[in-house]
Amino acid sequence: MEQKLDFSLPEKKKNSNILPKIALFMLLMILLLCLGIAAKVGSLNPGSSGTVSSVANAEQTKQLASKLAARGLYAPAVKVWQQYLDQSQLTGEQNARVLYQMASLLEKAEKFELAIEYYYRCEMAAKLDDMQKDINDGVKRSFESLGRFSALKYEMMDRTSYRSDEPAGAEVVAEIGTQKIMLSQLDGLVEEQIEKQLAQYAAFMSAEQLDQQKKQMLTQFATAQAKIQFLQGYIAQEVLYRHALDEGLTEKDEVKKTLDQLRKSVLSQQVITDALTSKINITESDIQTYYQANKEKYIEPAKAKISHILVDSEDKAKEAKSKLDTGEDFAEVAKQFSIDDATKDKGGIIDTDVKKGSSVVAGIGQAQGLVEKIFATEVGKVLTEPVRTDKGFEIVKVESKQQARQKEFDEVAQQVLRELNDNKSQEVQQQLIKKLMDEYEVVIHTSVLGGNEPKEVEQK
Repeated sequence: MEQKLDFSLPEKKKNSNILPKIALFMLLMILLLCLGIAAKVGSLNPGSSGTVSSVANAEQTKQLASKLAARGLYAPAVKVWQQYLDQSQLTGEQNARVLYQMASLLEKAEKFELAIEYYYRCEMAAKLDDMQKDINDGVKRSFESLGRFSALKYEMMDRTSYRSDEPAGAEVVAEIGTQKIMLSQLDGLVEEQIEKQLAQYAAFMSAEQLDQQKKQMLTQFATAQAKIQFLQGYIAQEVLYRHALDEGLTEKDEVKKTLDQLRKSVLSQQVITDALTSKINITESDIQTYYQANKEKYIEPAKAKISHILVDSEDKAKEAKSKLDTGEDFAEVAKQFSIDDATKDKGGIIDTDVKKGSSVVAGIGQAQGLVEKIFATEVGKVLTEPVRTDKGFEIVKVESKQQARQKEFDEVAQQVLRELNDNKSQEVQQQLIKKLMDEYEVVIHTSVLGGNEPKEVEQK
């Protein structure tokens, strides 16, 4: 039977698979959605390039920066000023004035390091004679706020010096091989050392108090001798450290153990320091309240001022006392009889007061019952009998007496602050360690060591 070949195309079936069309449609919708989101995000991002210029001209950007600054939004204002610089064609002077605005805003935002940078940028952009004093003042304030007093000193020297060929403090004070240590670097090293010493007080002293203390400590290094001594110590440590590295000491097991212990100690102390700094905020009101609640701790005891005549024998003591009893002047008798070279030529007067309740008398030493006898004797009178001490025999006159008194708050404010901080520090530290011991599931089996049942260990 003969077969015929059929070359006709097959008919398309109705309701053919429409999935490819749907998939293509969905891809187009997703693409459009993504483009829309990207455009939205770009419009909300103040740092994206070109976005501001599409919605606002340079003058509007400038107005926005000024408005933000007027509302105290200094950091956003700086960003907008930067956008203004990016989209504007400014002269050197115009650029410098905008950079000055940015520097002053950064200073107000307490971003002092950036403020200094932008004050420098301003000066590099153009010389502004009418604003130079303002720039100098801004740089000075920023360095002071950072507590960089050594850097400030040389900065001001550079700004007021007629010499422009060499920066202030560039003199070389020492050399270690090819390394040169300049005078300004030495002062910086001194300042860093002082800052490390003051770090332990950062938790309970205000920034102003720390700066004041730092300035006071810096005066101790004002002399050439003090700087030389510090420099010698620094160089000695540096060459020893370099030699240790050259000898490979850091690879020794015992050194590694010691360094590991030091690392643990430093990190542990830093955890405590961070906790104290974040959780202790002692106010003036706190100090006043603590003072009022503990006023009995701040009472100055009764005190007396005395003169004395020290002799080496009982016979001389009786002779000197006899002259006093007949009315001779105490100061003259002291010059004649006393063997105490420190006081005889000034009438026997002892500069340090005798405090009631103490067991030692400055300039005399210990003598049983002497303090009680002094406070039992009237002002201007001599003790009835010479007192025997390990130095000899003492004839004592009471020059003046002062009753016990309550110390005023201003007199003991710093003492109160230290005591209050110590109390709070101990409390915070104990709470922190207890929390961490719980967190790390610590159990101390004291019974194994011969103690009682496990109990909380007080941490100090």
